[in-house]
Amino acid sequence: MNAPYDGEREREAGERFPEQPGQHPAAPDPYLQDTYARDPYRRQDPTVEDPVGEALYDRAAHPPAQPHAYGPPYAHQEPYRMPYADNANTRYVGVDELVSNAPDEDGRPARPDEYAHLFRDEPVQTAPAEPAAAPAAGKSGGRAGSVLKSSALMAAGTLVSRVTGFLRTLVMAAAIGVGTLNDGYQVANTLPTMIYILVGGGAINAVFIPQLVRAMKNDEDGGEAYANRLLTLVVVGLAAVTAVCVIAAPVFIQAMSHDIASDPVRFEVAVTFARYCIPTMFFMGVHVVLGQILNARGRFGAMMWTPVLNNVVIIATFGAFIWAFGSFTSTGVSSQTITPEGVRLLGLGTLLGLTVQALAMVPYLREAGFRIRPRFDWRGHGLGHAAKLAKWTFFFVLANQIGLIVLTQFATAAGAAAEKTGHEGTGITAFNYALLLWQMPQAIITVSVMTAVLPRISRAAADGDAAAVRDDLSYGLRTSGVAIVPAAFAFLALGLPIATLLYSSSGEGAVNIGFVLMAFGLGLIPFSVQYIVLRGFYAYEDTRTPFYNTVIVAICNATAAAACYFLLPARWAVVGMAAGYGLAYAIGVGVAVKRLRRRLGGDIDGKRVVRTYARLFGACIPAAAGAGAVVYGVWHSLGHGAAASLLSLVLGAAVLGGIFFVAAKRMRVEEMTAMVGMVRGRLGR
Repeated sequence: MNAPYDGEREREAGERFPEQPGQHPAAPDPYLQDTYARDPYRRQDPTVEDPVGEALYDRAAHPPAQPHAYGPPYAHQEPYRMPYADNANTRYVGVDELVSNAPDEDGRPARPDEYAHLFRDEPVQTAPAEPAAAPAAGKSGGRAGSVLKSSALMAAGTLVSRVTGFLRTLVMAAAIGVGTLNDGYQVANTLPTMIYILVGGGAINAVFIPQLVRAMKNDEDGGEAYANRLLTLVVVGLAAVTAVCVIAAPVFIQAMSHDIASDPVRFEVAVTFARYCIPTMFFMGVHVVLGQILNARGRFGAMMWTPVLNNVVIIATFGAFIWAFGSFTSTGVSSQTITPEGVRLLGLGTLLGLTVQALAMVPYLREAGFRIRPRFDWRGHGLGHAAKLAKWTFFFVLANQIGLIVLTQFATAAGAAAEKTGHEGTGITAFNYALLLWQMPQAIITVSVMTAVLPRISRAAADGDAAAVRDDLSYGLRTSGVAIVPAAFAFLALGLPIATLLYSSSGEGAVNIGFVLMAFGLGLIPFSVQYIVLRGFYAYEDTRTPFYNTVIVAICNATAAAACYFLLPARWAVVGMAAGYGLAYAIGVGVAVKRLRRRLGGDIDGKRVVRTYARLFGACIPAAAGAGAVVYGVWHSLGHGAAASLLSLVLGAAVLGGIFFVAAKRMRVEEMTAMVGMVRGRLGR
């Protein structure tokens, strides 16, 4: 029988001498049809891999044939790989290598082919498969395109969720203002999130999800039983914790804010709010687990889109409050004047929103082929190992929540003191509303990109491929930085018109929210960087290092909050706390990067990342200066009403975007150029 390169010669001959009309084409060579179906260099080149596909493809379960596994190339087996194929300097692969060693015209071989016997005189065991379809024209390959495409649905869902979240805060401000009544609601509504993250949320995201990916890789059922055990454990555990916390609501309110607890009326309203809000953490946990099960199966959209339902329910709830009792500008509602029916309406609406959000995940699971079945056989199935890893994650979130409690104590006290002097919107509500705006770019860009890349990073770490982990982290830092750095400078330059336009119904409180947003500004950069860097430790199942890092951040954050409360006037205390929040993360990034460099063997692609961020800074500084000058000019001429805020925001954003784009192009920011080219390509321009 002919060797494979003979068939290749026949194909080349057919290209030189095309068949004549009526002539039947030659039958396909069964030894060549799958030669290029799997490129051995694809797995070696991280720039052309799809991280979502990698999460579902198991390299360890499909190893290449061993050198001594002589046997026929059955259709279900992976084609034999040359032992020198892993050499990055090898020029030819597969058939090309054989063609390069084909006999010359006189029949003399260039050199002996030791592997020819693997391909000669072997019977074909199965019918030839259909030739692999050629890639569609016009499709951009490469990891960058794959990740952005995989992240597009998540980013869109997150964007809609954030937009409806902003609408929710606008309706809240219109209904109950941004003063002490809203401070009490914010404290009560923050409690379930804090408790959930403390008792299991951090462990679920950081520890159990990588374990779930490994279960999909190693278990025969694709990890379905492990996922059901995890879901059952979360439901049972959170149900018990929720019942205890509802009873202990007064203790939690006092721990969160001594200032609220010292006022009996405010304390009673806040406790009532808390008893409606705390049960939401049960549905919060169910939503997160179901969403992560879908994420591990490559279904990223549901978890990003279902929070929109929660926001819609909350908007309808506060809209009903305005319809029944009137807006804040007409009633001036406070903790002393709000009725029990009003408190009950807001509390039930908040609980209903999270309930709808969690239950909306069930149809997506059924569509993905996952069936929810309670599993109580928790022993001996890996949950204990994950729980040991979660120990440090618990300390991680504990340190983080202690820092947040300290900040809430000082912020609520500063807000109450400032309101007595006529300055509303200077307490924890202003901090949370500005924080929600500030975190939007990180939630849309950084979280979406890293959610798609995290399964791949976990797999690379499990395979001991430090280079792949480094490359993916570097990619996440540089790609997200193209949006995060300009957004940080935009908050610094445009914070005032953004806040006064969105929260104009709250009067002077909107201006104070704008100052807080400006103070947050540049802290968005280290906040996003730390989120990415810590994923490197979690991929290696290292939860101790993130704990120590978070302790440092929490200490810095609490220290800054205390210093601002005691050293600054009450009106500016929360503004200083926002600036200290970003500074704390900058310190944490320095510590985390140093530890990660040691973990990855001293190389984290630092020079390339620093070069990208330096160029982005160089492009953003003049852009932010120009935008700030425009805002100052408009406000000085027209004031800071809604119309003036809209005009200054539009003009300032145009100036900032234009200067940044031109400067970044001249500085050759490669990641921005690639992103713009990809967008233009998909738009057909």
